[in-house]
Amino acid sequence: MPHKTPFTSAIVAGLLLACVVLVLSVGNARAEEGRSDIEPPFFASAVAEGSLPPIAARLPDQPLIVDLAAQALEPGNYGGTLRTLITKSRDIRYMVVNGYARLVGRDARLRLLPDILQSYEVTDERIFTFRLRSGHRWSDGHPFTAEDFRYYWEEIATNPELSPAGPPALMLADGALPQFEVIDPLTVRYRWSSPNPAFLSALAQARPPFIYRPAHYLGQFHIRYADPDRLAAMIASEKVRNWAALHNRRDNMYKFDNIDMPTLQPWVNRTPSPAAQYVFERNPYYHRVDAAGRQLPYIDRVVMQVADGRLIAAKTNAGETDLQARGLSFSDITVLRQGEARNGYQTRLWPLSAGAHMALYPNLNYERPVWRALFRDVRFRRALSLGIDRHLINRSLFFGLALEGNNMVLPTSPLFEPALQTRWAVYNRAVANRMLDALELTARDGRGIRLLPDGQPLR
Repeated sequence: MPHKTPFTSAIVAGLLLACVVLVLSVGNARAEEGRSDIEPPFFASAVAEGSLPPIAARLPDQPLIVDLAAQALEPGNYGGTLRTLITKSRDIRYMVVNGYARLVGRDARLRLLPDILQSYEVTDERIFTFRLRSGHRWSDGHPFTAEDFRYYWEEIATNPELSPAGPPALMLADGALPQFEVIDPLTVRYRWSSPNPAFLSALAQARPPFIYRPAHYLGQFHIRYADPDRLAAMIASEKVRNWAALHNRRDNMYKFDNIDMPTLQPWVNRTPSPAAQYVFERNPYYHRVDAAGRQLPYIDRVVMQVADGRLIAAKTNAGETDLQARGLSFSDITVLRQGEARNGYQTRLWPLSAGAHMALYPNLNYERPVWRALFRDVRFRRALSLGIDRHLINRSLFFGLALEGNNMVLPTSPLFEPALQTRWAVYNRAVANRMLDALELTARDGRGIRLLPDGQPLR
């Protein structure tokens, strides 16, 4: 029997921006008719005048519930503007990275669970069946359906004029493309002849591949669907070479710079590029709610101000931003700490996804045989590791804030083993010297530096 792994509706608690860890848990909810407390005040006037449907008509039949209690957090309040600084206009793409609305997302334990999807089923890592949320809509109110997946696959990914290099690598398994099927208006299936185990992980990454597109919007720029006269006029107006260039210019799901293109992200870009300041407003059709049924996000607007990268730390110190990561580095921590009390902010360290900020990688294929033999001897590598005073480096370069140990997976990873963090990684000069002696590296020059077997200094 083929192995099937079903996943049903789960919760993505990406609170507001990137600093919040994803937490997913199971739940279903539906906005109750007539409840005024769950309608974001930001949309109250539009709902009252009839230009926007009430919240009950804007949410999916089964929205995604953010379980704040699971994160030991209290529910938020509607409203407000979050200010942040960017160094160039193209950095508005971080609203896609930080908004983290994905077909599937990772929780704090790195498990993959549905987000935009209602559910998914995997069979033998070859067959992936995606079920969409009934009633889910793009930011312009148009239904989000299987047609958006079909349009991407048939009209973009496999169209040589729009994708000369063919579909992205995640769509290949042993060099072969999948068979794509529309099962019904809310269900699609990808069927490979060989396993494609990295497929789901790719959908959850920081830069999502977007294997769907708003067909109702992009169709007006596609030669197969557009009115020929209108398409020709747009090509001439935008001074592009052909319809494919026009389509690709408008198709910017990740760059997020086309204000007319619908999105599924929590905030919608309202500012054309280029600009000195970009304003993003809440998505009226966003698919997540809190436990009380109130539509997320809580924050109404995000304002991204373009600033000189050399001034980001100073502007942050002066309180000109509410949440900042872009443009800051560890070298700025002193000036940032100085401004905390005066401007009421907190400076928090963001762990690197890499195992170490500094690491040594002995070259096991070094051209000199004497060095190559040493580097390939695990005893030498262990002695080298024991001879490194990580505590001194931490105090000297990182103000004692770094995690001392081996270059390995982060402590938050389910693969982390505490014993391996410090194995052969605690400074012990005496033991390191004894290990080098055991390797018969006992000869020294007049300065006390050990000599290699060929008589050259071991340095």
